Amino acid sequence: MKVAIVHDWLTVYAGAERVLEQMLLCYPSADIFSLVDFIPASNRNFLHNKIVTKSFIQKLPFAKRVYRSYLPFMPLAIEQFDLSSYDLIISSSHAVAKGVLTGPDQVHICMCYSPIRYAWDLQHQYLKESGLTKGIKGWIAKLILHKIRIWDLRTANGVDEFIAISNFISRRIWKIYKRKSTVIYPPVDIDSFESCVEKEDYYLTASRMVPYKKIELIVNAFREMPDKRLVVIGNGPDFEKIKMLAGPNVTLLGYQSFDVLSAHMKSSKAFIFAAEEDFGIAPLEAQASGTPVIAYGKGGALETIVDSSMDGKKRTGVFFRYQTTEAIISAIQEFETLAVKISPVDCRKNAMRFSPQRFRDQFKSYVETTYEKCIRKVQI
Repeated sequence: MKVAIVHDWLTVYAGAERVLEQMLLCYPSADIFSLVDFIPASNRNFLHNKIVTKSFIQKLPFAKRVYRSYLPFMPLAIEQFDLSSYDLIISSSHAVAKGVLTGPDQVHICMCYSPIRYAWDLQHQYLKESGLTKGIKGWIAKLILHKIRIWDLRTANGVDEFIAISNFISRRIWKIYKRKSTVIYPPVDIDSFESCVEKEDYYLTASRMVPYKKIELIVNAFREMPDKRLVVIGNGPDFEKIKMLAGPNVTLLGYQSFDVLSAHMKSSKAFIFAAEEDFGIAPLEAQASGTPVIAYGKGGALETIVDSSMDGKKRTGVFFRYQTTEAIISAIQEFETLAVKISPVDCRKNAMRFSPQRFRDQFKSYVETTYEKCIRKVQI
């Protein structure tokens, strides 16, 4: 069985790239295709030193810095990959990778992190945050996204089976493509985090500082609770804005190494997470560190954090139902007055459900079963 893995773009080692890394462990002889590949030589271990086949976008002007601006050309670029010699194609897709062209004797399985977010239900949020709601540029952006939606819907027909990274994304796949999907949760590097029972008297949040992460809400909540400490790790476009909002009880550390992040993860009394994520790895890294999570109760967090004892699982966090400062304050107060304190052991045990070995076992079993099923249909 000759295998091709098609990834949207390779620019950083983040969530989708961690999944790609595990896919390559399942299929070490697979070939990789990607629109662009700007991973530096010093950080390519997760690709197992494979040569990546790239699209023409790699050679366009300033592609390394503005590759996202070439979105209008991405459908054309992804369709130029010649995959005709492969038996199994696995697309690792949150944008256009699933749009590769395949034939009737080939099996195409899509690992879908989400239908392309800024073209579908998050379009209005994307246009607002990008300042593209008005004017000529705004209308051009809207037209491009309209064309992308038409293409995206058509290319869903070329996928034999969908894998969703959460039930939340499974519902989005059904809403947009009217296709059923199987949920296989992404891997979390549990072993890189050490659980700690002894906690210090501060809360932690860590993420890239962009609007949808809602770091501003968390910082505002602690401005109204001057007796409580918050440590913020991360950098991004909103850093200076958040720095202006921070009171003396809020410490902004900016970007930090993994060692600093993991040390704060395990010693903080709770990790605060205010974003609506498709899955959300950071809350699981906190739980792997034995740290409870106070999170916005929507999206993937509902599947990775246990807010109350259910299905035999012990509580690992507290949800707030609205993305407001008041809701975060209430959730922190609830956390501090819990009759039964959340156990670091229970947090770690819950995180273990998302280990890389579990992902590899489920993914390879599903792919091979699906491949055999599809091949039998072809033979019939």
